[in-house]
Amino acid sequence: MSLAVETKRPKLKIKLGASVEVITGADKGKKGSVLEINSRTLQIKVQGVRVQTHYDRKDGILKKEGFIDYSNVKLLEQAKEKAKPAKKKAAAKK
Repeated sequence: MSLAVETKRPKLKIKLGASVEVITGADKGKKGSVLEINSRTLQIKVQGVRVQTHYDRKDGILKKEGFIDYSNVKLLEQAKEKAKPAKKKAAAKK
């Protein structure tokens, strides 16, 4: 008998599009914006950090960013939120 235990994923302070700086590792000091977040493994992709080469038969050699640990970055500037349009109130019934 196995019970499926669902663990709550932590709410991350760093969102997509935020500006971050790498504080440890080979890419220490590099700055970039967040491209992708994996909240299950607590890893993020930052533009221009941990660039890896990838070979594709169709496109040849490509350079792609790899995931780095969430704890290895420092938040510089939060992503700007899009302005939400004001909700229209329903017309008052007579």
